[in-house]
Amino acid sequence: MTDATRVLIADDQALVRAGFRMILDAQEDIQVVAEANDGEEAIAAWRRLCPDVILMDIRMPKLDGLEATRRIMEGAEGTCRVVMLTTFDLDEYVYAALRAGASGFLLKDVSPEQLIAAVRQVAVGDALLAPSITRRLIERFAKSSATLSLSDQALSTLTPRELEVWKLMARGLSNAEIATTLFLSEATVKTHVAHILPKLGVRDRVQAVVLAYESGIVQTGAS
Repeated sequence: MTDATRVLIADDQALVRAGFRMILDAQEDIQVVAEANDGEEAIAAWRRLCPDVILMDIRMPKLDGLEATRRIMEGAEGTCRVVMLTTFDLDEYVYAALRAGASGFLLKDVSPEQLIAAVRQVAVGDALLAPSITRRLIERFAKSSATLSLSDQALSTLTPRELEVWKLMARGLSNAEIATTLFLSEATVKTHVAHILPKLGVRDRVQAVVLAYESGIVQTGAS
């Protein structure tokens, strides 16, 4: 299992941890390396084990998942991905977690198939972005908590086509949908996205979407 995706599950509910572990450990390409009961334990396990993916509950004792995510992302240097676990799909803490560097979020009643797919998706560097839910989340909270800004220099590095792709990403379109809209191949869109992220100085697709709204490149309510 040397090539398996190594997962840390952080949740204060033992049944949630046990259920997720059972599902994930049944996969040949996924290995649960540790469980944590709170944010402090999650940080300690991350430092000790360097997992590829952390499934992080938002509300935990001692240290919540939001602060734990922020601390991990400050030191992860792109080597670890965090997926937030929540009971509600419009929890304000989820939005804060996305801003802190989480790669996406899952509802706790996620199906086994969705959980497995999410871990695999995030492990290869993709953001776990459910467009309709994430866009709703961003539109709800971006105005009241906007703190990110985009420098003119960063914006000037984008080509006109990259700017188009970024705006469509922010509106919740998948690569395939962007390709159809702009009459491009999906491979070309993927290449544009790969160029856009470092130019904007963001970690992944979720961060690019948050930045688009908070910097005013895309207005809330835009279609």
